[in-house]
Amino acid sequence: MRRLLIVSLCFIFWLSASAQDANSVVGTWLTQYGDSKVTISKDSNGKYNGIITWLKEPNRDGKPKVDYKNPDVKLQSRPTLGLSILTGFVYNDKDKEWVDGKIYDPKEGKTYKCLMWFEEDNNKLHVKGYIGFSMIGKQVLWTREK
Repeated sequence: MRRLLIVSLCFIFWLSASAQDANSVVGTWLTQYGDSKVTISKDSNGKYNGIITWLKEPNRDGKPKVDYKNPDVKLQSRPTLGLSILTGFVYNDKDKEWVDGKIYDPKEGKTYKCLMWFEEDNNKLHVKGYIGFSMIGKQVLWTREK
């Protein structure tokens, strides 16, 4: 009976530690060039998504910036502030990465496959967008907003 209790407690601890690792990406992040902030949250399906919540220069010619480079003409008038740019990430506990997601780059109007991970600590998020294989792509470093 005692052994079962110890095994159960260890399992519960492992589950909570794993969930905490997965949720460590949740928060607001300053992008590499400091021109925007992205807030990442977990949705009701357990997937991680991110929206632009701050722009250093929110206006262009006195008007709010819009998604003018979007290939879909109907979406070109939507505001950049509040735009969903990270979608569908799931946490891979084995590799300690958020995978199977996509990132939309409003500066180019393009969507890429994407993965995210921490290396040194939970305040520096590596974000890599790629086409095809993850070995080839563009990697940036985001800093957690304090």
